[in-house]
Amino acid sequence: MLTLFKSGLLLVAMATSAWAADAVSPGMQVVYDATLRNGFIIRHDHQEKLADITRLYLSADPASGFVDVPSEEIVSVDRVEVPLPPVQTATHEEVDRWVNSASDQHNVDPDLIRSVIKAESGFNTRAVSPKGAQGLMQLMPTTASQLGVKDAFVPSENIEGGTRYLRDLLVLYNNDMAKALAAYNAGPQRVAQYNGVPPYRETHAYVARVIKDFNRTKLAARAKENGKTTAASVKTQKAQQAKQTKPRAQSAKPITSVAN
Repeated sequence: MLTLFKSGLLLVAMATSAWAADAVSPGMQVVYDATLRNGFIIRHDHQEKLADITRLYLSADPASGFVDVPSEEIVSVDRVEVPLPPVQTATHEEVDRWVNSASDQHNVDPDLIRSVIKAESGFNTRAVSPKGAQGLMQLMPTTASQLGVKDAFVPSENIEGGTRYLRDLLVLYNNDMAKALAAYNAGPQRVAQYNGVPPYRETHAYVARVIKDFNRTKLAARAKENGKTTAASVKTQKAQQAKQTKPRAQSAKPITSVAN
């Protein structure tokens, strides 16, 4: 449970960080060029202020490395859009296979996983939110790292990590889907603060959208199953009726010999 709360708090922290607030053009990602007094330029993903030091993280994953620079040595920081790195593409069949695998591994309904993916990214493996969330299930870089996801743009890794986090939230809230989804969107800290779904328009809309899609999927599957059962029942009844109404073959009359 401690790991779960840690992951949730990371989501909140990342959502409120200033470096992730830039809107990004489709197919692009934002990086920053820090120009130093000596003329050197350090391209980085985001930065952190530490007293008189500015820590420049070289990628979205803090574990990938950083450079500490005296803040007074930084002349300017320019925002730059660069193309997203090549990522693994996925067909509908492949996504279904990964969803089913994650469902079996973490005991989460596959239809719920698909509904979350649909709401989060619309099944876009390259999706990047203005806040920095990445991939199909929109994992923040630090959260992805905590979940063991090395590359959030690899669909199989993203789905496995996102499903595991969703499972932890469902366990935390005793399978209360609304609370789990609210925590996935806004963080467990906010759910705890408001003792339920926080009063954010975005979160309420998100929870409603996922649950509505999930219920629609279940109803459609039930209707399809009922249709198959009804069709089979009608077919059986027709076969029985045809058997009952089929005319019986008349037995041949015996030939009577006539004596002369």
